[in-house]
Amino acid sequence: PVVTGFLHLGGLRTALYNYLFAKKHQGTFILRVEDTDQNRVVPGAAEGIEDMLDWAGIPPDESPRRGGSFGPYQQSHRLDLYRRASNVLLERGTAYRCFCTPQRLELLKKEALRSQQTPRYDNRCRHLTPTEVAEKLSQGLDWVVRFRLEKGVEPFRDLVYGWNKHEVADVEGDPVILKGDGFPTYHLANVVDDHYMGISHVLRGTEWLTSTSKHLLLYKAFGWDPPQFGHLPLLLNKDGGKLSKRQGDIFLERFARDGYLPEALLDIITNCGSGFTEKQMGRTLEELISQFEIDRITTHSALLDLEKLPEFNRIHLTHHIENEELRQKLIRELQLLVEDVYGGQQVDQEVIEKEYVERVLLLRKGHISFLKNLVSSDYSYLWVRPSVSREQLQTISAEVDDIGRLVLGLMTRQAAVLTMEELNKDLRSLQKQTKETKYSSVMQLLRLALSGQQHGPSVAEMMVTLGPKEVCGRIQKALSS
Repeated sequence: PVVTGFLHLGGLRTALYNYLFAKKHQGTFILRVEDTDQNRVVPGAAEGIEDMLDWAGIPPDESPRRGGSFGPYQQSHRLDLYRRASNVLLERGTAYRCFCTPQRLELLKKEALRSQQTPRYDNRCRHLTPTEVAEKLSQGLDWVVRFRLEKGVEPFRDLVYGWNKHEVADVEGDPVILKGDGFPTYHLANVVDDHYMGISHVLRGTEWLTSTSKHLLLYKAFGWDPPQFGHLPLLLNKDGGKLSKRQGDIFLERFARDGYLPEALLDIITNCGSGFTEKQMGRTLEELISQFEIDRITTHSALLDLEKLPEFNRIHLTHHIENEELRQKLIRELQLLVEDVYGGQQVDQEVIEKEYVERVLLLRKGHISFLKNLVSSDYSYLWVRPSVSREQLQTISAEVDDIGRLVLGLMTRQAAVLTMEELNKDLRSLQKQTKETKYSSVMQLLRLALSGQQHGPSVAEMMVTLGPKEVCGRIQKALSS
C-alpha cells in the first residue's frame, strides 16, 4: 500500500486486503511511502503508519523501517530514478518539456470553468520544435515534463471491476510526470517503482480506476509489463456518506486509544465489505487469510456501521480472555488500569494479584466490551475494599450478626464453585432463616458490606466475582468494625 497521511479505516482496509492477498499466495507485502507531493507531507505520518500496521497485526515484510532488497521504500529518496526515467521518455519523444507558467494554467482553468467545461491542459507545448525548446532552455525558463497521452488505449482486466478502459486523451490534457522541483507526480513514481520493485499485484482504492489506462500507457512507453490491478470499492458510512475525518473519528490512533482491539477493526471492515463466501463475526486473522478470495470482492461500496464496533470488540475480547497467552497480557493491562484509576484509593495488593485479576476476567468474559469497563464505577467494588462500620449495617437491620454468620456459613459450604443460579437460591433460603428482615433489606445490607455502595450489580454477581475468600474477609471486617 502507498501512504500520504495518517492511517484511517479506509487505508487500513486497503492495507489489509493487500496483506491478505500476499499471505494467501505466499507473496510479499510491501509498504511504500509516497511523499512526492511535498505540500501534503505530514511530519511523522510515515512512522505513524508503520506503528499502526504493527499494532493492527499486519506488519509489512518490506518497508522504510524494515528495509528490503528493493529500497529505498520512500519515494523522496528515489528522485534520481525518476529523473532518469523521464529522460528516457524525453529521448523517445513520448514525453516533452512544458514551459507554461502557473499564471497561464490558472487562466486556462478559469476559462474552462466559466464556460462550464472540465479544466484541462491544452497541450500547447507538445507542438514546440526542438529549436524552440532549446531557445526556451537557454533563457533559463522553468519547465516540467509532460507525458503525451495517445488515443486508442487497450482495455485491461481489473481483478475486481473486470474489463475496463478509459480514453484519457479525450477527457484530459497531457499530465505532468516530473515537476519543476524535480519530484515526480504519482503517475510516474508508481509506475517506475512498481517496475523496479518487481510488484506483481496492486490493490488500491477505486478512485484510481480511471487513471489506470494512463498508467498502462506509461508502461507501454517504457516497454515494461504492468502488474495486475485490483480496485477496491469505497468504504462509506452506513448511510452511504463519506467517513468523517473531521474529528479524527476514523484514524486508527483513536481506536487504539479508546481500547479497541485491532482484531475487532479487521473483523468489522472485512465484514461490511466483500471478498469472503459468507458474513461471519469473530474471524481471526488466520481465518481471514484462509477464507479470502479476491474474485469475491464486489463493486458495491462497503457500508460501515461503527455502532456495531463495540459488539465486535466484545467478541474478540472474549477470544483474548479464553486464550491462555493473550489472557496474561490482559491481566497485566488490567492491573495497570486499576492502579491508574484507583491508585489513590488505597488498593490492597491482594486485589491486584494475578490470580484474583484473572478470575475477574474469566467471570466477566462475554459481559464486557472493553477491558476499561472493569474499572468503571460499577466495578469499583472489585478493586477498593469498602470501609463500612457495623453501625451503618445496623441501620438496615438489627439482625446484622445473624445475617453475617449465615453468609459466612454459606460461603464455606459453597467454596468449591460459586454460580449465580445456586447463590440466588441460597440467598432466598438464607433470608427465610432471619426473624424479621425482608429479602430486599438483606440484599441492601450485603451490597453495602461488600461494596460500600447502594447501587451496582446484583449481590449474587458481586459474590461470584469476588469469590468466597474475599466475601468472607469483607463481611468479617464489617462486623468487627
